[in-house]
Parts: sequence; C-alpha cells; structure tokens
Amino acid sequence: MSTATDLVPADRVFPTDRVVGIVQEILDRRGVSHQILADDDLREAGLNSLDMVNLMLAVEAEFDLKIPDADMTLRNFRSISAIEALVASLQRHPRA
Repeated sequence: MSTATDLVPADRVFPTDRVVGIVQEILDRRGVSHQILADDDLREAGLNSLDMVNLMLAVEAEFDLKIPDADMTLRNFRSISAIEALVASLQRHPRA
C-alpha cells in the first residue's frame, strides 16, 4: 500500500496529509472519487466495515503506532479530524 509519505519527503508531510492519503487510497480502491473534508463522516463517504478495519491498520502502520483495543472505535475513525486527534493523543501519551 502506498501512502502520502511515498510522494513527499516525510519531513514535509503533515499528519493531516498522511491521514488524507490513507483515506483517499481506500476510497479510490472502492471507486469513490470525490474529495473528503476533514469532518466528513467516512462511512457516509463510502467506507464499509472492512474498509474501516483496513483504515485502522493503515493508520497504525503509517504512524508507527499501536492503537489500543479500547481506542479502535468508530467514533475515533469517524472522520479525518477524529483520526488526527487520536494519532496526536497517542503520539503525546503512548498507551500500552
């Protein structure tokens, strides 16, 4: 899976761009080609349950994080901004 970091040097890719890249790639695979805004509901945008699982795994890989099971919720993955908040929280305060 390619991500936003494959296109631009890592030191110039902001977390928002990285999350957008992951989401856009999943949507592209589903044939959904419209632009997604930071607060758009990703399920309404076209992601199904399997896509959401793939999104969770891709976020872990992209940001080199282990997302605790308790944080693997639809609420935390509802939108790009929700994912960004989760990533920021985990980067500041890693949990076991």
